[in-house]
Amino acid sequence: MRRAGRRWAALPTVLLGPVLLTGCIRVASLGSDLVACKEGDEGTPANGVVLMAQSVPSAAWVPCLEGMPLGWHFADMEADSDSAAFWLDSDRHGVHAIEVQLTESCDTSGASEIPSDRQDMRRMERVTQVSPLFVGRRFYLFEGGCITVLFSISGEDRSEPLAIATQGLGTVSRDDLRELVREESDGRLELDP
Repeated sequence: MRRAGRRWAALPTVLLGPVLLTGCIRVASLGSDLVACKEGDEGTPANGVVLMAQSVPSAAWVPCLEGMPLGWHFADMEADSDSAAFWLDSDRHGVHAIEVQLTESCDTSGASEIPSDRQDMRRMERVTQVSPLFVGRRFYLFEGGCITVLFSISGEDRSEPLAIATQGLGTVSRDDLRELVREESDGRLELDP
């Protein structure tokens, strides 16, 4: 079945990756639907997720948002030729309290491996400060990439807000995005030209 709609009007622009990603693209003050795992009637990944996939062409998985807990808000997004990131603000725990990065690799020195909550990904964590801010990094390592969740959370009971906020983080496989781009463009465009 062929899907059509306003969300794919921007697809040719997003798929100019090699041209657009020579510099840095910054998208500010947009809703969380920019990096939604499922958007619209068809429940397909948003254009920002496709852009992140183009930023790190080796990554088998791409981060996205499945939902936003009460009090958390999508802040902004950046993508360039070798990485992509988006930020979440909290009305109780600070501006840019959580940053989600996608890169080809990451430095996990000093991190401890813990049981992963995501299939096909290793999880490591490094907490560098517990007071007055709860600061650290959570790494998800997988074929061709790494998702790093940087957190700097203020307020009391800081570990609970981190758990609640990260429950809304999801991933989409590169294979699914590749098929989506082919289908939406009737085979004219490729995710990885």
